Amino acid sequence: MRKKFYVVWNGYATGVFDSWEECQLQTKGYPGAKYKSFDSQEAAVEAYRGDPAEQIELLASIAKHRPAPVNYESFPDIRLDSLAVDAACSKNPGPVEYQGVWVRTGERIFHVGPIEGGTNNIGEYLALVHGLALLKSQGRPNTPIYTDSRTARAWVRNRQPKTTLPRTPQNERLFEMIERATAWLNANPLTNPILTWDTPAWGEIPADFGRK
Repeated sequence: MRKKFYVVWNGYATGVFDSWEECQLQTKGYPGAKYKSFDSQEAAVEAYRGDPAEQIELLASIAKHRPAPVNYESFPDIRLDSLAVDAACSKNPGPVEYQGVWVRTGERIFHVGPIEGGTNNIGEYLALVHGLALLKSQGRPNTPIYTDSRTARAWVRNRQPKTTLPRTPQNERLFEMIERATAWLNANPLTNPILTWDTPAWGEIPADFGRK
């Protein structure tokens, strides 16, 4: 079956998504959700952005952010049957985005943002909760999830982010996402192992945006 791409215009998070499961995660239960499937990433991006110039810019950005393939099988301590998550923020505060990647294949399964007025710690937290929610929705209660963020692990463990970022009209959408993520954490038992990605030994986490 040919791979589909999904545009979400109205949902918990908006953008272009790589799987039906991810589209459902962003739209199921959302009032007035609006989404559509497309046969190619290019068509999906064009439909979401509208402006062809922006489409080219976004596609170039997507290609740029995909790291070179790494043979993780050469690292016996890495769990290949796992999900890796990471975030990027160009300044603090500033536009933040995050994504999740299957470690074994390098396939990106979700990407959200950029969202204005965020921080890297908030992005890492949202990425980790997003990954946990996605694994639960896919019936993968034992699949490990890697992060390189101590702060995100602590916030998830305590089921509450301790950010000092002021809430403003600019970042209202981001704070709504934080509230939904935190509500999900407090409503769901955590069964997936949350593992630390050993960057000094293994290199950058597979979900890294490659902007360092």
